[in-house]
Amino acid sequence: MADEVRFVYSGIRVRNLEKSVKFYRSIGFRVIKRGWFSHGGRWVHLVFPRSGHRLELNYYPKGTPFYTPFGPGEEFDHFGFYVTNPKRWLRRMVKAGAKPVVGFVDGPALLLYVKDPNGVWLAACAPSEPGSLPNMIRSADSTLRLAAPRRPSSKRRARAPRRRERSPTRV
Repeated sequence: MADEVRFVYSGIRVRNLEKSVKFYRSIGFRVIKRGWFSHGGRWVHLVFPRSGHRLELNYYPKGTPFYTPFGPGEEFDHFGFYVTNPKRWLRRMVKAGAKPVVGFVDGPALLLYVKDPNGVWLAACAPSEPGSLPNMIRSADSTLRLAAPRRPSSKRRARAPRRRERSPTRV
């Protein structure tokens, strides 16, 4: 079976999630999914009629690890891909010149992030499996490194499963 890779969404950071949802709905987008980051932020997925591409609105409140101030024109967060073979996708990205940033399992999804040569973040999500992170990236650094998955902390609040989380990037 050939690997499947699909470009599925673009994420942007917003300062006021509900105001942003109201705006995008008023120009024709439809909300299809809402959720929470495990760190306390929130996200909303929207689609435009006759388009399969999603817009992901990300809200990172102050006090969360992924909050950073940003100015006009710095709202872009990342491009998102669905992949069936995350290890092969990661090797392909590194071979093309990307730098691994972070990888983790969040609920039913395995998430991997790389930066392109300009620093733009690309995300890959794939179904998670037990032990899916050994031999993949675990924390932000510029080199691919091997690490075992972390055990969940008992101090973390239970949240709805999240497709991805990462720190915002200025482009």
